[in-house]
Amino acid sequence: MTVSTRASTAPGAMLEEFRRVRCALPALARGLSAEDLAAQPMTDCSPGKWHLAHTSWFFEAMILATEPGYEPVDPRFQTLFNSYYEALGERVERGERGLMTRPSLDEVLDYRREVDRRMEAWLEAGAPEGQPAYLFTLGLHHDQQHQELFLMDLLNLMARSPLDPAAYDEEPRWAPAQEARGGMTRFEGGLARIGHDGGGFAFDNERPVHRQWLEPYGLDHDLVSNGDWLGFMEDGGYARPELWLSDGWAVVQSEGWTAPLYWCRDDAGLTTMTLAGRRAVDPAAPVRHVSFYEADAYARWAGRRLPTEGEWEHAVRCRPEVFSNAFGELWQWTSSAYTPYRGFRPTEGTASEYNGKFMANQMVLRGSSWATPEGHGRVSYRNFFYPQQRWAFMGVRLARDLPAPEARAMGEAETARFRRDLLNGLGRSPKVASPKWFYDAEGSRLFEEITRLPEYYPTRQEAALLREIAPAWAARFGPGAALVEFGSGASEKTRIVLDAAPDLAAYVPIDISADALSAAARSIDKSYPGLKVAPLVGDFLHLAALPEGIGSGRRVGFFPGSTIGNLEPAEAVAFLTAARRQLGEGALFILGVDLVKDPETLVAAYDDAAGVTAAFNRNLLVRANRELKAGFDVDGFAHRAVWNPDASRMEMHLEATRDMEVRIDGRAIAFHKGETIHTESSRKFTEASVRELAAASGWTVAAFEAGPAPSVALVLLES
Repeated sequence: MTVSTRASTAPGAMLEEFRRVRCALPALARGLSAEDLAAQPMTDCSPGKWHLAHTSWFFEAMILATEPGYEPVDPRFQTLFNSYYEALGERVERGERGLMTRPSLDEVLDYRREVDRRMEAWLEAGAPEGQPAYLFTLGLHHDQQHQELFLMDLLNLMARSPLDPAAYDEEPRWAPAQEARGGMTRFEGGLARIGHDGGGFAFDNERPVHRQWLEPYGLDHDLVSNGDWLGFMEDGGYARPELWLSDGWAVVQSEGWTAPLYWCRDDAGLTTMTLAGRRAVDPAAPVRHVSFYEADAYARWAGRRLPTEGEWEHAVRCRPEVFSNAFGELWQWTSSAYTPYRGFRPTEGTASEYNGKFMANQMVLRGSSWATPEGHGRVSYRNFFYPQQRWAFMGVRLARDLPAPEARAMGEAETARFRRDLLNGLGRSPKVASPKWFYDAEGSRLFEEITRLPEYYPTRQEAALLREIAPAWAARFGPGAALVEFGSGASEKTRIVLDAAPDLAAYVPIDISADALSAAARSIDKSYPGLKVAPLVGDFLHLAALPEGIGSGRRVGFFPGSTIGNLEPAEAVAFLTAARRQLGEGALFILGVDLVKDPETLVAAYDDAAGVTAAFNRNLLVRANRELKAGFDVDGFAHRAVWNPDASRMEMHLEATRDMEVRIDGRAIAFHKGETIHTESSRKFTEASVRELAAASGWTVAAFEAGPAPSVALVLLES
């Protein structure tokens, strides 16, 4: 079996780690009475004394006992402190652990110290390798699991007493709770990789890494709060059978549930039991101690759902920074049953009983709790409990289904061009993708949203400047002129020019998208009934002849939005040269350019705080998945906006957050972590560089107008 362990770690470091982990449980027990540690409040819980002994038994039974000639510390303990390992012989039934008054607490602590002494001698003899190394690390993580179980079980015991005793002055958590942030993040989904595939330790149930297809979904940034839950209760949530799964409703009725476990309403108001005694319920704090049945009913009441474990892992792996309390507060219920991943193989030997045999009738929780020891949690960690259980540190984070971006039927030729361009670009080093494929229906919508963002100055600055100068420039068009717009028309800026030139004979929008072009043409035709509208389907980098019958006047090109900056310098020269030929002698050309300015302003414009530009960038992959049947894990790529001073351009990239492989049309394309797809360049200009570009393509600069900061410019070119 191939596993990642600490086998290469020096014996001294392993010994230090062993001592660090093993001292935690006795520290939690310190100050508690022998009676506190001997009692068992219910079958699901175990006495504290048993936890202290069982975690020592694990090292003895799994590691020390495999050494030739090993003599156990006390052979009777093999039965007393076995949990569920059939291969290791008889054991005390779980519900009867609290009946064992012997051995005493002192004897258990002596047993623990002796096992530790023997384990330390085993480690000092040399660093273990292979299976012993894995079992050693498994034992440490097993110990940490029981540190958390110890606290869960202790709280249940304390809650059984009418005295509401405090086990500790304050809850022994290792990190404070994070403040709620509000909101939700959208994830596009796609083909996601789920499971543990990195270095370090993982339980066998976290493997193997595999692929899951995820539809678009949203995941809340915050856990459901006590205040949220009070709304559910006040709306009769525990008395409405339509909200509950059938088995859950049966439990509600038989157990008399009316609130989360440990909640109580008395003269002091609404309180809950904690390890620091009974405390007032804090409406802002995440709700604790709710079962899967309760979490599912609440989600239904809220018009939402629980996330699948694949969605939870995918979201937290891709965007960990947006979530509060993903780790370190409460384990979070998912809607996923605890079943093996495809290709699951249990740990070899006796430890094969550790996880696999419990893969039935339980539900998965993700994250970690405030009682989970530091360093024990992982994004791939699969905790599991029965759906009616609620004494553990459990909470709720909600998800929702989100619609996929509106699909647009592409013609075969357009699809073929998209496939060819993308495959060619991804076959280069570094990888690139043409920005012209950004603009499907969803991409166009997102770009319109970008233009309204406070950080994105170019659209509003250019529109304001165009309103100022359009009347004077339109006066130069002459009678019977035709306005030829390169790229999607019908925007606000198109109408500014049309309004300033009422004697235009024709408007010719050119766009690669037939659907977008048709919608734009209909909109303009309706608003300007006296204007001949003659749309032309085509790529403005490969210009066709203009339509017939658009008048005999001057042709006026219109290319706003600083789109010229998206072209490579040679492409920009070629485009303006071809446009000059297409428009003919005496033509004019209105060109929008963004100007060089401070990098902070530029980067903010391409990496907005709301993440709209990131969604716009990743939508290229969404489109590829939908229209080319590609297999991108969309959220496995991070948006990057970078100012390149040497090339005077902003660059947008999609950066792979891990190693992955994507298949397009049967072709496998490998991505290494940190590798990017360069999706867009937006060159910024000075007046000198604009004049140089115009001269290289056969135009003359007739006027150059720059607006106020953050400055953009409009340039009137003459043929």
